[in-house]
Amino acid sequence: MTLINTIVGLGSSVMMPIIFFIVGIIFRMSLAKAFKAGMLVGVGFTGVSMVINLMLNALGPASKAMVARLGLKLTVTDVGWGTASTIGWGSSIMLVTVIGFLVINAILLFLNLTKTVDLDIFNFWIFLLVGSLIYAGTNNYWIAVIADWIIYVLTLIIADITQPIIQNKFPKKDLKGISFPHLTCLAWVPFGIAGNWICEHIPGLNKIKLDPETINNRLGILGEPISFGAIIGFLMGILAGYDFSKTLTLGVNIAASMYLLPIVVDVLVSGLVLVKDHVNNKLKEWFPKREFYIGMDTALLIDDPSVLSTGLLLLPLAIILAFILPGNRVLPFADLASLMFLFALIAPFCNRNIFRMLISGILIVVTIFYVGTSIAPEFTKAAAQSNVSSIKAFSSITNLVGSATTWIGWIFIKGSEWIATLI
Repeated sequence: MTLINTIVGLGSSVMMPIIFFIVGIIFRMSLAKAFKAGMLVGVGFTGVSMVINLMLNALGPASKAMVARLGLKLTVTDVGWGTASTIGWGSSIMLVTVIGFLVINAILLFLNLTKTVDLDIFNFWIFLLVGSLIYAGTNNYWIAVIADWIIYVLTLIIADITQPIIQNKFPKKDLKGISFPHLTCLAWVPFGIAGNWICEHIPGLNKIKLDPETINNRLGILGEPISFGAIIGFLMGILAGYDFSKTLTLGVNIAASMYLLPIVVDVLVSGLVLVKDHVNNKLKEWFPKREFYIGMDTALLIDDPSVLSTGLLLLPLAIILAFILPGNRVLPFADLASLMFLFALIAPFCNRNIFRMLISGILIVVTIFYVGTSIAPEFTKAAAQSNVSSIKAFSSITNLVGSATTWIGWIFIKGSEWIATLI
């Protein structure tokens, strides 16, 4: 347990290069090539983390200032995905559940029930978070573990189904042979489909086309990500009540993030492709009639301008919704700056149309607020059981960008509690 927690504590920038190096060696890559691939993945993840942190550090204070200006007095605090991941990895169900994930993936691959070889091990916390809340709500170890295993199986299957659509809708990315078994993002795909359907069937709305390419063609340099980021950052500074210098700094930081993120993601992908192509060639050699996908983090997709832009536009809307929604007790806080992650797998199903993605995003945030309000007791108890000391200042907690506050998380948490009453 201590060894696993130590490895996980290193973060994805260290953990993922080790995983890719080991996978490369297992699939008979040369030592030098496996090392290069692992290092490129590590450098890529480090670069992605640095750019995302630049954005989060810029957006965090601005979002808090907006919340303060509205005078929101809500009792369930959003503590962010970082705290949520600590709860998941720190849960007592962690070891057995993670071993089960690895065994399940191997069995499903052997039985040809999935094509996804899931290497996104760091993000197992997403599943573990739901399991830890189930355990907190039921006090039943095996209900929590088995529920997590069921969710994992469903996620692998859905990752297989969505892979061809995601690959086709991101034509500028080399996503051949890559799937995304990322529960938090996959859970919102139906909302993307619904938002797209709503817009498609309302006259007027179905004529609005705001994909990045169209915006760029119509607005020229003002439609490029670097300009769009600067404009959004500047407007957010005004909403936050910043003075001119802080507003200008925020605009430059957001513009820098939108410009740099695709560059560092390309580095990450270059390392991934080295391993992916070699693994796929070996698997085709060993299983000539089979097709396989490499399961990866949706961080590969968030550099898309439609994903970043929609996440930034949703931020002030989320704060307003928290204020006006009747019955909501969730105070949007730590995860406000991470909202763009919700759109990584929605974008393909909305044809990367920022307007349609924003409509879907509003539906998603409304759902998150009510689910977060509902599961706050379990979330708070799970944090205590995982010995997360950072939450002691809050009476009740949740998080916005995580698996527990998805509709799937809610169904499994509340369903498991109902099952526990019958046993």
